[in-house]
Amino acid sequence: MSQLRMMPYSLLLVLAVACTPDGGPPQTTGNTIWFTGARLIVGDGTAPIENSAFLVEGDRFTWVGRQGEREPPAGSVQVDLTGKTVIPGLIDAHNHIGLTNVKDGTSSKDNYTRENLIDHLQRFAYHGVAASMSLGLEFDEELAFRMRDEVIPNAALFLTSGRGIAATPIAGPTSEYRLGIPRGAMTEAEGRAAVQDLHVNEVDLVKIWVDDRGGRVPKLQPNVYRAIIDEAHENGMRVAAHLGTTSALADAKDLLRAGVDGFAHTVRDRGIDDQYMALVRRYPKVWTIPNLPGSPVTADDLRWLSATLPPAEIERLRDHLERLPDWIERLGDQIETIEATGNPQFRLQCRNLARNQEAGMIIGTGTDSGTSVAWTVHTELRDMVSCGLSPMQAIVAATRTSAEILGLDRLGMVAPVKSADFVVLDANPLNDITNTRLISRVYLRGEEVDREALRAGFMDGVK
Repeated sequence: MSQLRMMPYSLLLVLAVACTPDGGPPQTTGNTIWFTGARLIVGDGTAPIENSAFLVEGDRFTWVGRQGEREPPAGSVQVDLTGKTVIPGLIDAHNHIGLTNVKDGTSSKDNYTRENLIDHLQRFAYHGVAASMSLGLEFDEELAFRMRDEVIPNAALFLTSGRGIAATPIAGPTSEYRLGIPRGAMTEAEGRAAVQDLHVNEVDLVKIWVDDRGGRVPKLQPNVYRAIIDEAHENGMRVAAHLGTTSALADAKDLLRAGVDGFAHTVRDRGIDDQYMALVRRYPKVWTIPNLPGSPVTADDLRWLSATLPPAEIERLRDHLERLPDWIERLGDQIETIEATGNPQFRLQCRNLARNQEAGMIIGTGTDSGTSVAWTVHTELRDMVSCGLSPMQAIVAATRTSAEILGLDRLGMVAPVKSADFVVLDANPLNDITNTRLISRVYLRGEEVDREALRAGFMDGVK
């Protein structure tokens, strides 16, 4: 962990000001943009900065404060964001992109191409997502590693854990187009060899599936995942575990004892108990990305999505909406409200998310999505708030915390030395978390994303 990452935001501000001669306007070189007037949600959970000002120089923030505390640098471009709210670029810490063609609705290994991956990364950028972690399902691993961390115009940063590890290559996800992608490990030696293979390719986060899919596939055994975790830690790597829907609580407890670094799902087979809570408190650095089972889209969602999704996908989502109870409209921001809804899996995971939070577990944000690309980050935020998180807590989970989970020192906050990735909103998400969808502009690495051109490209050739 870098020294800058460990510094509190207030100290970073002091350092940025200290670098300004005589306390005058920031001295800059190269292209600079001076933004003023917005309500600024920094990303660390502190109160918003009203009537903010911040300076972007090249691809970095170099000063952040309130309007009037500094004068804009001579020659800088000045952008007035009065009436807007700014949040850091969002981060999806768990998804599976590249296998679905959004335009034609197909899901296939044949879709895993550079062109399709870029389409997905551009969809993330359009929706205000600065970085996307594809966790464990890279059909063409060589392509994924070539694209990792590549700077692509108008596109989110692509992160990958490579091909994850299950008991066998067919013991991961059961969808036909995903079968055979994971590495298999039935023995400790095979588990260690798989980790070594990933280490050679500079993978930081190893994905494992601890799931027998209801008895249909072999399950990664405790001695094997212990060997995987041990081998990973010896090589400076971390391990994230997928939990199944049967025996997940027992597996989670054993994985905690085995030294797992994080969970790619919350426990979803039964309610978290006191023993689990005690283990979470014993291992406070372990994190979870809840991946809630999700609420159905609303009519308002469909209007929002019609600008970027093909009509066939909108009709599929509309059909899904019409077949499910209209329960999402009644959701409040308290667990008691959710008890009245008709989705028992959602209620269970809401309770477990609340208990994780009570135990002090680190909570990030990820969608586990692949067939629906990018926009689901916003519905996940809505669901997290529906489960009892405050809008501010959800935003922190999707920015600073997810950046920390993925080891992205340069992302996750609007602060000096951080990458200038931020989203300009037309309304305040602290009043209503669904306002994260009301995007006015997106900036990645200091450059404004051409959302109009992206939108036209998404719909080009769509019937």
